[in-house]
Amino acid sequence: NVMAPGAGAASYSCAKAGLTQLCRVAALELAPHGVRCNIIHPDAVFDTKLWTPEALARSAERYGLTIDEYKTRNLMKTEIKSADVGKMVSLMNSDVFSKTTGSQISLDGGNDRVI
Repeated sequence: NVMAPGAGAASYSCAKAGLTQLCRVAALELAPHGVRCNIIHPDAVFDTKLWTPEALARSAERYGLTIDEYKTRNLMKTEIKSADVGKMVSLMNSDVFSKTTGSQISLDGGNDRVI
């Protein structure tokens, strides 16, 4: 929602934008101490309790999609799962990202609104 906010999600979008800005400032302030601060922007993660069957059905209907189509409404036609987010967090804490701070990583299967 930071890069591609949607109608009806103002409070969520503002909270996510605030968290993103906090990460950016923390990267500036903490880098001299060797602390890395990066943020992940996943698309909707449907295998969590945040998404009730009713909420998922409402959202899919709003877009004119089936539930399965809604879950994979990205360029790669893939569903983002909590395990994907966990793997990215783990990777970002590895040597692969040891020289990275202040970065924003999209984990969304590709979003044509932000590419």
